[in-house]
Amino acid sequence: MALLPEMASPEELEHMGFERLNRGELKEGLKLILRSAKRYEDEGKLEDAARLYHYFGYFFLERLGKPDKAKPPLLKSAALYIDLIEKELSNFDIDTSKLNEYCTKTLSIFATVGDEKNLKKYAKHFAEMYEDLARAYLDSDEIELAIRAFEDSFRYYKIVGDGEAIKRIADELITAYGRITEEKVAEGDAAGAADAFYRLAGYVLALFGYDAHYVEMMDTAARNYEKASKLAYSEGDLDGTTTHLLKAQYSYLLAGNTSRAKLIGLNNVRITYQVISSFQSAGRDKDVARKLLELAQSLLAVGKTKEAFKAYKESLNMDSSLRSHTIMRIAILKVYGAENRDSHVLSAVYDAEYYLDRNNEARAIEIVDGVLNSLSELESLVNMLHEAEGISQKE
Repeated sequence: MALLPEMASPEELEHMGFERLNRGELKEGLKLILRSAKRYEDEGKLEDAARLYHYFGYFFLERLGKPDKAKPPLLKSAALYIDLIEKELSNFDIDTSKLNEYCTKTLSIFATVGDEKNLKKYAKHFAEMYEDLARAYLDSDEIELAIRAFEDSFRYYKIVGDGEAIKRIADELITAYGRITEEKVAEGDAAGAADAFYRLAGYVLALFGYDAHYVEMMDTAARNYEKASKLAYSEGDLDGTTTHLLKAQYSYLLAGNTSRAKLIGLNNVRITYQVISSFQSAGRDKDVARKLLELAQSLLAVGKTKEAFKAYKESLNMDSSLRSHTIMRIAILKVYGAENRDSHVLSAVYDAEYYLDRNNEARAIEIVDGVLNSLSELESLVNMLHEAEGISQKE
């Protein structure tokens, strides 16, 4: 006997709704999903309600092409995410990953419906909220949590376009990362120190532009990545060796030391081929895809463009994730940004990497695609990129 919707739980209604959608019964399926969202809301299950209103709105927007019908459920979802943010902030132990997810979705909705007023209003609110959180973490000497919160605050201030606040937070991050680099160097953690110097360089770029300060920090990151690669090599870890060498290669490139970057790159290409061959023999397809993507980046930075996109295509044949697409775009922009000492392009790279770190691949690729499409000098490379991805040039 079929369960009547009036007697169903919100979970059962949701299941029924998606079953109808999968059978092509759009009207009935959407009706059940909306009813489920309302029932979730009535029961105080705000995250589930927000998720379904979000889905409902985007279904009308993207699948049915009806933005007017999409707007009310999307704004309802945003309102619920704002409630969830306030609720999370009242907890003794704040789940920062959930908080970031709610904030990101709220702003994404306002951007989607074109509500510029609320986009700026809440971006400013979130920026100040994260800045306060960061300072509280600093007071408790929780430096890594403070850094994460300051980085969130930095990006929200960028949405608002508050130049003074951007510089203030960048300065805080330089100081905080400075502490991390000292600790990592003292511990003999070359890889950890390299990562910290690399990120530090990004905020030096935001504060001073592409100048001697930036070059110095990026060069220090490169030397530490190189040191980490030698340590990995001495331990027989060729996988780790090549990953560190790739990071060293790009860091030297960003520091303007092109000759060192090329030397390391050519060496890295040679070893990476060996690693790929080893993984292929062992049937480790996921690792093969990962190393092929690294090989593509390394080849690109030494000017072997055709070979780079060939390796990229082979990688995508095994793992065509949004993350892989984003990483290759970032590599193109790093090479261009380094060659032209372009702070704007490199700033976009750091933003994209920030979103990748937070598993927001959609926002990361949106940023890099926006920059790639604005640079006519990169048109031929973008065409090669799309060809490797199987995207028609007419699309």
